[in-house]
Amino acid sequence: MSRLKRYVICGVSNRAMGMFIGPILKTFSSHAEIVGLLDADPRRFEVCREQYPELKEVPSYTEEQFDKMILETKADVVIVAGADHTHEAYIVRALEHDLDVLTEKPMATTSDECRRILEAEARSKGKVTVTFNYRYMPIHRKLKELILEGRIGRVTSIDLNWYIDTFHGASYFKRWNRKRSNSGGLSIHKSTHHFDLVNWWIDQTPIEAFAYGALHYYGPDGELNPKKEDGRHCGTCEVKSDCAYFMRWSSRSREVVPKDDHVGAATLGQGKNPYSNYRPDACIFDSEIDIEDTYTATVKYDRGALLSYSVNFSVPYEGYRLAINGTKGRLETQEYHAPSRVPFPVPEQTIDYFPLFGSKETFHVVFNEGGHGGGDPLLLEDIFLGPDPGRPYEILSGARAGANSVLTGEAVWTSVKNGAPVRIQELLR
Repeated sequence: MSRLKRYVICGVSNRAMGMFIGPILKTFSSHAEIVGLLDADPRRFEVCREQYPELKEVPSYTEEQFDKMILETKADVVIVAGADHTHEAYIVRALEHDLDVLTEKPMATTSDECRRILEAEARSKGKVTVTFNYRYMPIHRKLKELILEGRIGRVTSIDLNWYIDTFHGASYFKRWNRKRSNSGGLSIHKSTHHFDLVNWWIDQTPIEAFAYGALHYYGPDGELNPKKEDGRHCGTCEVKSDCAYFMRWSSRSREVVPKDDHVGAATLGQGKNPYSNYRPDACIFDSEIDIEDTYTATVKYDRGALLSYSVNFSVPYEGYRLAINGTKGRLETQEYHAPSRVPFPVPEQTIDYFPLFGSKETFHVVFNEGGHGGGDPLLLEDIFLGPDPGRPYEILSGARAGANSVLTGEAVWTSVKNGAPVRIQELLR
């Protein structure tokens, strides 16, 4: 039998445990093994081993011991799943060792980091894969297939309006994401998912963006701020009963459980913070928040398509509305995410196809189980078993696609800041 492929984990987050460590141990153990863990917080190793006792003999390393880990473990692949601002350093160092890299989105937080990654990959025998699981959702694959079939002809414009509800949206402003230095802002941390989908659907390269953005809901000037005072935390806040964002999703008798890919919600639900020097329940009205919560943007593509995009991080329900127009027709769909948080009955998601001259056709898509709308299991199969040979198009994302999504996100907030269009590919220079 061939040797198992050896993986090391950089950033032992809740996402790392749920998305990679658990599946490797439970589903793909005949193809892969975990041989090293790296994190800045030693408490994360303890929490990980409590959840996965199988890792009790797997060595752990600090951030400064990356090279030592690679040499001692004889790793084949580095998985990068820590906070966004840590990604680039681990990716570049892994490529310098000629290793393949699996990284969570966003691949990086700035255009400078993207440039360093692309340059390192060009010198390396290793390759970068960005785990854009939204591509794998059944509805999103069907949209890609309908475009490839030529149903709508040449794509001319895309309308994409994304809505993040008050539970999910507020969570970004309680955590490390609230600082641009950590996340690149939400036009990068979150919107890279959306930009990558559009780039992949239409197979065009973004070249220019113009955007407006604002901080409407969060920060000290948020209209629902019950008290202008920095340093509060939901778990101990004296005015949380006056905070609509807290009271909508929690109660005065228990701590709020924020959505966090880097801390286990089950542990937080018991009122405990399992990690050192990190609280994911900081006040959403703090003055240190330096990112936007609302964007509208126009993006131009190299083969003529135009994207009209918006995202809002404080909406009563979560989901998106999408229309893709072409020279022969139009595709439309609407999603309602997290139905348990939607305050009305949620309709089934379908795709409506409107030929330019003819009758509407509706497509019903078979959904599969798993995270991110059924995308996670299929993505993991492609990663650990190899791409599905029956799929007639590429779906795994490389470093260039990862960079294009980050560059578009940076162009958006740069345009917001400067009030002028930004040439996207020039950011790499």
